[in-house]
Amino acid sequence: MNVASAATGHALPVAGGRTTAGEVWRLSRGHRLRLAAVGLAGILSTAVDLIPPVAIGYLVDRVQTGTGDLGTVLTVTGVMALSAVLGAAGTAVTIAHATRIYHTVLAALRERLVSRAMLLPRHLVERAGTGDLISRSSDDVTAVADAAPAVIPALTVTACTIVVSLAGLAALEWPYAAAFAVVLPVYALAMRWYLRIGPRVYRAERAAMSARAQQILESQRGHATVLGFGLAERRHRAVLTDSWGVAVQSIRARTVQSMLNARLNLGECLSLAAVLVVGFVLVDHGLSTVGGATTAMLLVLRLLGPVNQLLFVVDTLQSALASLSRMVGVVTIPTAEEADTSTTQADQADEADQPAQADKADEADQADQADQADPAGAAETATAVRLRGVAFRYADGPSVLDGIDLDIPAGRHIAIVGPSGAGKTTLASVIAGVHRPDGGTVTRPSRTAVISQEVHVFAGTLRDNLTLAAPDATDGDIRAALETTGAADLLELSADALDTVVGTGGHPLTEAEAQQLALARLLLADPELAILDEATAEAGSAHAERLDRASEAVLAGRSGIVIAHRLSQAATCDRIVVMDAGRVIETGTHDELLTADGTYARLWAVWQAGQQISASR
Repeated sequence: MNVASAATGHALPVAGGRTTAGEVWRLSRGHRLRLAAVGLAGILSTAVDLIPPVAIGYLVDRVQTGTGDLGTVLTVTGVMALSAVLGAAGTAVTIAHATRIYHTVLAALRERLVSRAMLLPRHLVERAGTGDLISRSSDDVTAVADAAPAVIPALTVTACTIVVSLAGLAALEWPYAAAFAVVLPVYALAMRWYLRIGPRVYRAERAAMSARAQQILESQRGHATVLGFGLAERRHRAVLTDSWGVAVQSIRARTVQSMLNARLNLGECLSLAAVLVVGFVLVDHGLSTVGGATTAMLLVLRLLGPVNQLLFVVDTLQSALASLSRMVGVVTIPTAEEADTSTTQADQADEADQPAQADKADEADQADQADQADPAGAAETATAVRLRGVAFRYADGPSVLDGIDLDIPAGRHIAIVGPSGAGKTTLASVIAGVHRPDGGTVTRPSRTAVISQEVHVFAGTLRDNLTLAAPDATDGDIRAALETTGAADLLELSADALDTVVGTGGHPLTEAEAQQLALARLLLADPELAILDEATAEAGSAHAERLDRASEAVLAGRSGIVIAHRLSQAATCDRIVVMDAGRVIETGTHDELLTADGTYARLWAVWQAGQQISASR
């Protein structure tokens, strides 16, 4: 994949020219015949537009020789009027159909961008910042869409106009075409200069817009924190700094445009002067008529507009291509699932190369861990999750996970506990495939679902919120899931039942209701492995017991990992894993760990004391 690295920071990649062209060509499949028809219409309208200069030159010669009369004038005027109507009609058809095709392809690209963005590995989005992603799906889409009315029609019509006009000049007298051709290097040098400067300036402008969007988003999302810690002034300065960065890059882009315009004006003056001098010499020596010279000047004037338009279209095109390459850069990033597939295949190949003795050692380790998880001796024969030597760190920060070895038997429920900053959530993210480990291997079921403590209620009906996880679910399936998770009360929010609108603009849900809705969504998804990352932590103690029952119902019959906020949840799991400073320091059942009188026993004592204090209040 030809994808260039981002210019700054950890921004999402930018696609190279070949990759961008290939993606656009693929999306245009099914529209190519219509594009050919649009090109033909542009050619015909251009040819018709060249009739007036020739007609005026003919009229000048007739007047000069005294052979013209009122009929000649009326005839020429009628031909010019008809050509104007036909040319306008052809141009309108060309622009209308080209723009329709353009926006259809753009809409398909935007849909692919959004779809791919939803499947991207989370660590990529977190490192780049959501502002970069939003900028690509908004500012960049707008930049590409704004180019639609000009780029495709202008490229076709302008190219045809240049070719036909030069042919017309040569048909009159070859020195006219030669005079104009001599000035073409001025335009070529202007274009060369612009193509060297312009793309870099536009990319910098788009990157500055992404940085500004990220600052604004972070300030809005962390509004409560900003106010609570008195960070408003600092955030304000950060937004101002990035906004000024956008202004600086925009000024640079406009400066480039102005300098290009100056070069084009120079080309215009030289072109007109060259053809005027040649025309004077030819007429003076009787090699051309005044009408011919007039036609040549009008053709050159007719040429100057399209030539300048072509260069300015290239200016617009460069800006659009800078945005388009950023959009395609997202579309061509491997999704988390694709990355997992390649990682799994590599892991399987590595495992196949291991000696038989290592396999036997792994089997012995699995047997020992299965015995620990099942004191009665009913050892599991299948392993849902296997971690070997897993290490992870965020960007260039310190190690968060270090040498994690863990096996989770299929169908068992494992609780992960530990002090704040122990690495519990990071471990859950690595197991889920949200983050890819920096070292070691992870094996997990293909169907894995995660619920974090920050659940989201989408704007829409209850049915819409739940069928996101299972599009084929029937109303009966949805009602059963709500009842299983104790959320059947949501059906009574209004007389619309499953058609009740919730989220933004609808019935607001409490934190407990939102978490129950998320649990019901997971139940409908029916994953092999369910990971609850403090999924009931935000609801408060008043709803704790109800949400604990809902969590147990969701985990029933499948492998489960619980990042326990309340140790009462951990106590009900088949096995408990205690973490500290990115390492597993204890494993065992609730009773075993209490007997061992280690870290878990101390955490449990603190938890119990807190519960007693809360109860006494």
